[in-house]
Amino acid sequence: SSFHFDWEHDWSYTLGSDKFGHFFFPYLTSDVYRRAFLWSGVDSTSSLWLASGLALTYETYVEVKDGFSKEWGFSWGDFTADALGAAYPVIQHYVPALKPYSMKISFSPSEKFRAGEHTAIFDDYESTYHWLSVDVHALLPEPQRSVWPPWLHLALGHSVKQLDFAGGGTHELFISLDWNLRGVPIEGWWWDAIAYVFQYYRLPAPAVRLYPNVVWYGIKF
Repeated sequence: SSFHFDWEHDWSYTLGSDKFGHFFFPYLTSDVYRRAFLWSGVDSTSSLWLASGLALTYETYVEVKDGFSKEWGFSWGDFTADALGAAYPVIQHYVPALKPYSMKISFSPSEKFRAGEHTAIFDDYESTYHWLSVDVHALLPEPQRSVWPPWLHLALGHSVKQLDFAGGGTHELFISLDWNLRGVPIEGWWWDAIAYVFQYYRLPAPAVRLYPNVVWYGIKF
């Protein structure tokens, strides 16, 4: 179709939960690109800026492509989330106070996914959980850091349920423990690789759903 904007369904069809994904993907890929630039010999500051720009460039391409799609349209909400996700690693670099706060994702099959409504779990917002992981150890004053292990974070989570893609559905909010594998005192390149991957994925841990009602989970995936 001709290029157009999506104003009608941008915030209604998933209750805005897709914006977390639009933040997360460039946030993740900008770090992957940064490490690739570092490996190729680019200095650390240039690597950071180049990686952020590359992540945003790709996401901008996707949004412009959607602008020519009859089904979708260019979404300012998506683009804003994309830009913030690509910029967040740069902001963390220049504002060290934000370094204890990172983004993670996890998946737990929803009833709709189990019923076969989605072929890939990545396409099911009800199976997707986004988490703000907080490094409590780093936030504590130096004398008190010994009381909180560096491998244990707290995480605030969000998901949605009962979506009808027309504005209906329910938000879910969680608080959970979160494992920081990079804080575990194990050395070796193999452990570094595992810990690097899982700094972006929230592993199963005890959690409490705070909204829409309180539910305790011994283990929440």
